[in-house]
Amino acid sequence: MVKVSCCWLYAISKYGYPPILDNMFKALEEISDMGFEYSEIEALGYENLREILENKHRLKEHVGSLNIKIVNVCPIFHDIISPDETARKRALKAFSETCELAVYLNSQMVQTDTFTPPLKFISDIPYKDAINFGKTFKVDVDLGFNWKLFWRLLVDAMRKCNWIAEEHGLRFCLEPRVGESVSNTDAMLRLAEAIDSENFGVVLDTGHLHAQKEILPLSVEKLGNLIVYVHASDNDGRDNYHLGIGKGTIDWIGVLKALKKHGFKGFIGLDIGHVPNIEREYVESKAKLERLIEEVGL
Repeated sequence: MVKVSCCWLYAISKYGYPPILDNMFKALEEISDMGFEYSEIEALGYENLREILENKHRLKEHVGSLNIKIVNVCPIFHDIISPDETARKRALKAFSETCELAVYLNSQMVQTDTFTPPLKFISDIPYKDAINFGKTFKVDVDLGFNWKLFWRLLVDAMRKCNWIAEEHGLRFCLEPRVGESVSNTDAMLRLAEAIDSENFGVVLDTGHLHAQKEILPLSVEKLGNLIVYVHASDNDGRDNYHLGIGKGTIDWIGVLKALKKHGFKGFIGLDIGHVPNIEREYVESKAKLERLIEEVGL
């Protein structure tokens, strides 16, 4: 039966973006206390990665003492899609170091983002300093910006990430996110076709795709066996809030049946954030989701 894991949005929601090391350890303890046996972790930026790498032995011991398995490690370095080649190389080096960390922690997978294109934001920039949902974005498109050239850069960067992950024996995956370069299922299919690798997979992020007005079972049909992981949260289909299971309008039975049709065997990560009583929301959502998984026979 498909297992339910805990996404790192829990730690970010409680302790900041990113959590300092002590709070990272505390979050993992809380994840274990909530009954999770599987979790993500994330390295956000160079300083956070350095702190984690310097304490990786403690981290591995801590995870082991909690009987938690790390199923996904997220290297988050925005410069991976920078137009500056030197910045991109530094980010790719950090990505590679995070892959080494993933191997050390016995993870099978790494996941990053497609980040925000180099647009001039009049409003807040998506996900730059915090992960917030339900935002309205306003931009000026620079006269020098060329989407076709940027797309080539994005494809090249994601191919390199995939190669690096594969060299480390890791599956590489991406999620579509509201406000980023790849924000919906069809754009992700286009990127997958361009990367053209069996090692590449997609994260079905229900919160982001439902807010894009997608019919989620159809999204599963489109992606098929490209789906290697699921981020599960609920919302009303208007804003990309990441609420508990059943707190929005997502057709969970339809989503799970579609996943079953395509033989999905990965983890479904609860991706709930910025909600009141967050621990209770995770515990209740885990129980609800596990009941639905059993009902569908996934």
